[in-house]
Amino acid sequence: MAGLNARIGKAAATGLLAGAVGGAALLVGEVLAAKARRYAKPTMGLALRTSMGRVSAPPLRLVLLGDSAAIGVGVEWLSETVGGQLARLLAEGTADTGERHVLLSSVGVAGSRSSDLGTQVARALLGDRPDVAVVLIGAHDATSLRSPDESAAQLGTAVRRLRDAGVRVVVGTCPDLGALRAIAPPLRQVAGLLGRRMAKAQAKAVTAAGGAVVDLGEETGAVFRADAGTLCYDGFHPSADGYRVWAHALYPAVVKAAMTGV
Repeated sequence: MAGLNARIGKAAATGLLAGAVGGAALLVGEVLAAKARRYAKPTMGLALRTSMGRVSAPPLRLVLLGDSAAIGVGVEWLSETVGGQLARLLAEGTADTGERHVLLSSVGVAGSRSSDLGTQVARALLGDRPDVAVVLIGAHDATSLRSPDESAAQLGTAVRRLRDAGVRVVVGTCPDLGALRAIAPPLRQVAGLLGRRMAKAQAKAVTAAGGAVVDLGEETGAVFRADAGTLCYDGFHPSADGYRVWAHALYPAVVKAAMTGV
């Protein structure tokens, strides 16, 4: 009986080891496949500055910081970007908020991580001070396996610098990476877990630094998972519809920041 148990134990251990090796090989293969995909690039003709709304309406300076989401990689027209769609919503206003003349700009850079925000903050504060800054960051921190606490601390520092300069700040935390169709299961599930960890750390750091938090994963992840049309052709960056979903999720916090004094 002891010999039988030993053989069974050895067979089970061998099976587990083979499964682990096979699983690791599958993940490695999926990582390589994801890296080999053709991804959308920044549109060279995409203007990073524009204005929307009646010139006679009260002005609102809105700046976006962060990664590819901040410059609208995945779409061809500024009006389709998250910044353009936010600016339109703010310019049109409501009976409670009124119309605004929105002066929109972006200092985001595709592929940025939280460690890159220092330079972007410096650029955002050149010239006329923005009224509201929207920061979209975290996906590349998570997918490059950066420490959530370290990345969140860097984000918190950027938020504090903006707040100290008198800028109201809204941060859209790491989106739902489990919705990315550029990544196959089970790597997609791993990415989703990493994204949630990043978003939680970000929310804590941003709140401590005086910024407002919009959990994009929590608020919009289900829509992105259900509708492939929210992503552009590369299955990674949002489409115009995806950016619209984000804009509407961000809008309540952004309009609140716009109507609130420093």
